[in-house]
Amino acid sequence: MTEFIVAHWLDIVTTVLGLAYILFEYRASAWMWLVGFLMQSLGIVLYYQKGLYADCGMEFYYLAVTVYGWWRWRTHPQPLPVGRGADTPTLKDTQQGNDSPPSQGGGRGGSAIRHFPRKLILPWLCIIGVVWAIIFWLLVTFTNSNVPLADSFTTALSIIGIWALAHKYLEQWFIWIAVDVVTCALYFYKDIPFKGSLYALYIVIAIFGYRKWRKIMKKESGA
Repeated sequence: MTEFIVAHWLDIVTTVLGLAYILFEYRASAWMWLVGFLMQSLGIVLYYQKGLYADCGMEFYYLAVTVYGWWRWRTHPQPLPVGRGADTPTLKDTQQGNDSPPSQGGGRGGSAIRHFPRKLILPWLCIIGVVWAIIFWLLVTFTNSNVPLADSFTTALSIIGIWALAHKYLEQWFIWIAVDVVTCALYFYKDIPFKGSLYALYIVIAIFGYRKWRKIMKKESGA
């Protein structure tokens, strides 16, 4: 038992952090970014050891976007567009010189949850396709990866997923469901059972997370 824990301690720790991360994300809490930073730092070591080189490289991108996401959620309020329930400052806010919507409780940032802009769908699909092809070629050409197709797919899709999360787009949950399904199977295959189980749980939480965020968005729209 001890040998098993020693051999899988990174898997276990990152799984615990990952569970905290998804729960904070479910609550739309900015604390998820701090937990994510630690999880991603340890993930770099874990994925390199397991030969998931695309995932390993992706963690560096995650770290950068995590810092950006924390800053954006905490200091960059973004009310919904006019015509879709944009927040309006109250008389009290105006008197206090505060023209931005108040932050939600529980560490939630002032940025409002909103829909993914339709005009960005096609450009981002093209970006995903190009990035997927490039990463696949890099893995096949320069590494000994035996899962280049799946590894490059989840990495390419995660690029838009974390960006959409940083901007609080509701549809980011759909992106993560696709990533989680493939990643769950991939991690079990690569003998990372704890995180594989976590990603199975992620699928369920993502479904409820979408419903939770949609309710929050409706409340923000009617505020």
